[in-house]
Amino acid sequence: MRVIVHGGAGGAPDDPEPRQAVLDDAAARGADAASPLDAVESAVGVLESDPRFNAGVGGAVQSDGAVRTDAGVMTSDREVGAACSMPGVEHAASVARVVHSETPHVFVSGEHAVDLAAEFGVETGVDLLTDEKRERYEAEDPPRGSPREHLDWLASRFGSGDDQAGGRSETEAPDHDTVGAVATDGETFAAVTSTGGRSFALAGRVGDVPQVGSGFFCTEAGGASATGAGEDIARVTLSRRAVDFLDDGLDAQTAADRAIEEFEAITGSGAGVIVLGDGGAGSAFNTEGMQTSVAEK
Repeated sequence: MRVIVHGGAGGAPDDPEPRQAVLDDAAARGADAASPLDAVESAVGVLESDPRFNAGVGGAVQSDGAVRTDAGVMTSDREVGAACSMPGVEHAASVARVVHSETPHVFVSGEHAVDLAAEFGVETGVDLLTDEKRERYEAEDPPRGSPREHLDWLASRFGSGDDQAGGRSETEAPDHDTVGAVATDGETFAAVTSTGGRSFALAGRVGDVPQVGSGFFCTEAGGASATGAGEDIARVTLSRRAVDFLDDGLDAQTAADRAIEEFEAITGSGAGVIVLGDGGAGSAFNTEGMQTSVAEK
């Protein structure tokens, strides 16, 4: 099994060495798995449990103070599963897999996705809000009223943290947007992306991550997982573009480079993408940093 994982594109992390160690462990666990789908779920599960990453525990806080998780998974037979807006769900990627493998649908949301998770043994009711994230949220004098008041509040905050691929002040949220993995056993591929979203977003906001073609994509040519400024990633379907380049015959590194070059030219925003094809793995980003790890067994 060959696996590539990423820990999100954004500003340079304060603790790159321990983060890299977790990414290396995640990739190694994925390489030990029995199938590409098992590999990406197990690899991302490691990252969802580590508050250093913006997925699962320690995810970004929305305008109402809640952490809601999203994820999407796709296999090279074009089967898709996605789930979003899930409070209390640490392993969003596992819920996406349930949608992929146990339902006739491609997308389930909100409380119904949480109920589905519980039905299939994915833990729910998990406290995802760390003390650090709670303190940062409360320091921003959060809104208590209507959605319009929330929009007024986030107008000067949304898009300002590391999860938006920019710098931050001492009061801004230190998120690195999204984690993901792509795996192959030499015959089939699987790709998954999981996130806690973007800091100070409107309650209920859903970004690129669970949208097929945006946060993740997979065909017989290979797979991709994207990270960065989610609204812009969705506007250009970044992961789909990366895999399109594989379909055109480019190698994984060139496909990643071309996808990010095109993304930046269209949007001017920051993002990163990992790509896995028959010939190997590639990654590219136009932010301060994006840590990745590759393992093969």
